[in-house]
Amino acid sequence: MKPETYKAALFRGVGNVDVVDLPYPECGEDEAIVRNVLTGICGSDIFAFTKHGPESRIWIDEEFGHEAISEVVELGRNVTGLKVGDRVFVNQDKAFRDPRRVSATGGFSNYLRIPQCEVGYSLLPIDNDLPLRAAVLFEPFVISTRGVKGLTPRQGDGAVVFGAGIIGITSAVMLDWYGCEKVMVVDYSEYRLDNARRLGFETCNPSQEDLKKKAFAVFGKQRGYPAEKCGARLFVDCVGIPSIIDNFAMLAPPQAEISIVGVHKAPATLNFTEVAFNNWHIHGCGSGATEDLLPEILAMMRSGKYDLASLVTHEFPVDRIEDAIRLAANPNEAQKVCISFS
Repeated sequence: MKPETYKAALFRGVGNVDVVDLPYPECGEDEAIVRNVLTGICGSDIFAFTKHGPESRIWIDEEFGHEAISEVVELGRNVTGLKVGDRVFVNQDKAFRDPRRVSATGGFSNYLRIPQCEVGYSLLPIDNDLPLRAAVLFEPFVISTRGVKGLTPRQGDGAVVFGAGIIGITSAVMLDWYGCEKVMVVDYSEYRLDNARRLGFETCNPSQEDLKKKAFAVFGKQRGYPAEKCGARLFVDCVGIPSIIDNFAMLAPPQAEISIVGVHKAPATLNFTEVAFNNWHIHGCGSGATEDLLPEILAMMRSGKYDLASLVTHEFPVDRIEDAIRLAANPNEAQKVCISFS
């Protein structure tokens, strides 16, 4: 039996989210209705809640959230390729034909109506038998996979990931999946570094150990300009602060590559003589349509090689979404915080 209403979280501005009852949507012939089951809280949700700004792409008085794993509850007669009960990912801007909604698909609402529903475009099928807490990391894996693929990782590479948040750890996973021999995750949160260690990665906490010495110990050292550098070829910035660029310059050997995935909100400096003499390669946060990255991310998840479900450390009901966002902003107490509609 269809409910008359459903719970929806509306963003009201800094520090303020309302949970309201909205009318249950009608399903047209070309449409689908999905029920969000588990939704991750993203850094953009935290930024909007704490500071807000157009760069968060989350809008006042509107539904938000975009890291949901959903299940199909209704299908219009013209929609093929899915059945009721199938798990799906709502493909952000494409699901609603509205790029404005890329970070605000309504993942913190219990139900969504998908107009002009096209399987593989609007809704992306997700294996029903994947652990839900692993599947909910699909969207963060899209971001990290874009950043990592731009580096063209090769078998035997060494890699350094700055940041042990969910994008940092998923980047480390994908670097390992693509064949890197050693991956080191750098962060100041022992809580999050413990999660990285449990997944088998080298770690460094610069507040407790010398980053340069640790990188030399893990990757070896080689000649560079103007001094010796570590042996890691690949670097991923998942933090977005100027000191990360300084650390890259300190460690990166000739032919090193860095992918900038973290959003820098303050200027960072880099000595272009060093760029020239070391022939460093600097990439943005990558490209690739979400639907095109789906097969390889699902292949990684299906492998069972990584205990991904353990990265979801907390679940909250939507009525406690403000508490959930506050916790998600604390790197010393949480890894991935989700809103559960189960």
